[in-house]
Amino acid sequence: MRLVFAGTPQTAVPVLDALLRSRHEVAAVLTRPDAPTGRGRKVEPSPVARRAREAGVEVLTPPKVRDPAFLDQLRKIAPDCCPVAAYGALLPQSALDIPLHGWVNLHFSVLPAWRGAAPVQHAILHGDDITGATTFRIVAELDAGPVYGVVTEPIRPRDTTGDLLARLSLSGAELLAATLDGIESGQLEAVPQPADGISYAPKITSEDARVDWHQPAYAIDRLTRACTPDPGPWTQFQGTRLKLGPVLSPADPSPPALASGEIYPERNVVLVGTATHPLLLGDVQPPGKRPMPAADWIRGLRLTAPVRFD
Repeated sequence: MRLVFAGTPQTAVPVLDALLRSRHEVAAVLTRPDAPTGRGRKVEPSPVARRAREAGVEVLTPPKVRDPAFLDQLRKIAPDCCPVAAYGALLPQSALDIPLHGWVNLHFSVLPAWRGAAPVQHAILHGDDITGATTFRIVAELDAGPVYGVVTEPIRPRDTTGDLLARLSLSGAELLAATLDGIESGQLEAVPQPADGISYAPKITSEDARVDWHQPAYAIDRLTRACTPDPGPWTQFQGTRLKLGPVLSPADPSPPALASGEIYPERNVVLVGTATHPLLLGDVQPPGKRPMPAADWIRGLRLTAPVRFD
């Protein structure tokens, strides 16, 4: 089939690679426009745009998919199908109607669970044991289209969102390629999603990623892993924002009793109190500095009195 692939972040690059290796023709790539990135806020193309140009594939970056000029361009390319992985914008019906076999989305959850922008983050945040990836035909309702295929993936105890997405992008890429094979051959038909078990995964904001040390340890552990690497967990310390990495439960079966947010340096580790038991800080990143082990950070403060997170 002749394809136009839609995707934007690094997670979508393995998906594009799988399609380039497949028997299908990737005629063009649709991705979000160049945007400021990194600490220097330099305007850069998306990871998918860079990979497509390396492969010699035409890159389309319309500000809005509903723009008539883009829709005309898409009609001229005449794709049979438009596979999608983390494109990052809603698709209007005027675009959905163009390819013969529609737009087929690779979504990183087992639908109908965790429809929406942040399925992997919410799966970790809510303590799920299993997640996966689903291919489905896009319809007007959010992530509600009929399903072509599913793969599952266990969530490991120390998985961050970055870890889990890295694995799902590989297994999901193969699922999407196989889905397109089945659509082309006519051997694969989409089936409606179940009416039960629907849950939603809205985008997690930076404010959502702030650690509340009055929460139980298990909830803080899930939050820090769910928000790594994006938007990044953080806490307030002496009026400034301190970025955090994932936390750990202490190996000591009887850690010291600490108040919520109380910081306790102990040998080469740093404990912080929660509503239940203390947790070990991993890496931290003070403003304007690189990430560092929590023990190095606390030694550099040269504290003379007990401190706690705000």
